[in-house]
Amino acid sequence: MSCSKKVEVKGKIAGGSPLERIEFVEASGVATLPLVNLGLDKDGNFSGEFEAPKNGMYVINYGGKQNLIFLKGGEKVNISGSAATFPGEYVVNGDAKNDNDFFQACQKFLSTYGQTLNIQELISGDEAKFVKGMQKIEADINKNIDENVKKFNPGNEVVDWKKMDAKVAVLNLMVNYEMSKKQTSNNPSFKMGKAFTDYENKLQENKDAMVKASPFYRQYLLTKMSSDFQKFAQSKSQAKADLTTSEIFVDYLKTKKDVSQTEKDYLLAFVIAQSDIHPQTPAKTVDKIKKIIEEEIKDSTIKADLKKMQFTIAGFKIGDDAPEATLVKQDGSAYKLSENKGKPYMLVFYASWNPYIAEGTVPVMKEVVNFYKSKMNFVYVNLDDTKEQFIKTSNAMLKGIPGTNVYGEGGLNSDIAKKYGIYSFKLPNFIIVDKNGKIASRPFVNLGDQELVNILDKQTGLSAPKVEAQPQLQLDPATFQKATKVEEAPKASQTK
Repeated sequence: MSCSKKVEVKGKIAGGSPLERIEFVEASGVATLPLVNLGLDKDGNFSGEFEAPKNGMYVINYGGKQNLIFLKGGEKVNISGSAATFPGEYVVNGDAKNDNDFFQACQKFLSTYGQTLNIQELISGDEAKFVKGMQKIEADINKNIDENVKKFNPGNEVVDWKKMDAKVAVLNLMVNYEMSKKQTSNNPSFKMGKAFTDYENKLQENKDAMVKASPFYRQYLLTKMSSDFQKFAQSKSQAKADLTTSEIFVDYLKTKKDVSQTEKDYLLAFVIAQSDIHPQTPAKTVDKIKKIIEEEIKDSTIKADLKKMQFTIAGFKIGDDAPEATLVKQDGSAYKLSENKGKPYMLVFYASWNPYIAEGTVPVMKEVVNFYKSKMNFVYVNLDDTKEQFIKTSNAMLKGIPGTNVYGEGGLNSDIAKKYGIYSFKLPNFIIVDKNGKIASRPFVNLGDQELVNILDKQTGLSAPKVEAQPQLQLDPATFQKATKVEEAPKASQTK
């Protein structure tokens, strides 16, 4: 296999729609932003490539559904399926065939094996019986893994991942059992027995490798910490009321001498992403989180991923210079954002394949533009895959709406999309720049957001009539995390 990190993917989704997109996301990452966004042609064909951060599991997103696929850098992969069932069901050919035939066979076994288990009976039983039940589950899963290795001849990496995944599944059952026993014991000092803890420790002999590879192992660790963290958070919040969950968790981890730095980095990253990176996060909190990421996260990759995620969600700092980017008009001439200097302007990012644009956004945008057009400019940045589609879309969708139509060459891979942190889940997107070329707002996905209206009024000196906002796409920053993670961070809701 090549030492390249590039994965080349192509394939066909029978019955697929050009309005749907295929995305690949690193399943084990802490900031699960899409690595690539691929469009389908009228026949359902797609192709593209992306840099794979590591060999391992990736999430395929399509049509609001997700599934896992095992990929390695340097592979050429062909993926096919039917729109009715993809990506729940898919066929892999090419370099990744053996690994994924093995993986899918293991997953199929788990779906039927799980139906034979009476987990509730095990959890309600005594400790010795529960431990034996967990050992049998692990043995049964590993037996199936070994059978599938002989059948499909996969690489060692996917086999190791699957065996680790079996251990993690058992660990999560064990921590749920432990939590239930603690709750029913009415004993604050309740401890599990030696057989339980010995088996638990055996399952996680290489904690650092597990925490790097498995979000579900992070879930296990966070659940183990939850009761202790709640007590710690309560005492902290009584001393200082305006602490963020991330700040409290930093202090909590400092008390955990038996937790490695690798574990701390991954767990803190998860808490930061879930608790304190949101579109509505106040600027003061954004600065606090930036400092935590810089000072407390030691792993350079995790640090970089968190910074990228925070920028994607929160945008530029108000007052930063709005960066120039490579843009072209319909006639092919270059366009500079600085041409608007002397007058505030709104950047509108959109693409024809986004389902919210035509019905939800354009009617509202017409009203917004007509109201503010005397005092500000509007720049519509198209992020379709080709210039031809940009011309077609802008002519049809934005006809008669005052403003400048421009194209970011390469769509979501364009210079401007990268500089402004634009991904598919952020479309449509609206950013205000003041008359001096300075960023005047965070990114918005809803033109009816009152905060956005207030900024428009301030920049123009006008006063928009008060109307009830029409429902539009609401950005959920956890959208891509949910595709790969089902962790629950330690909650400190009383501190928020």
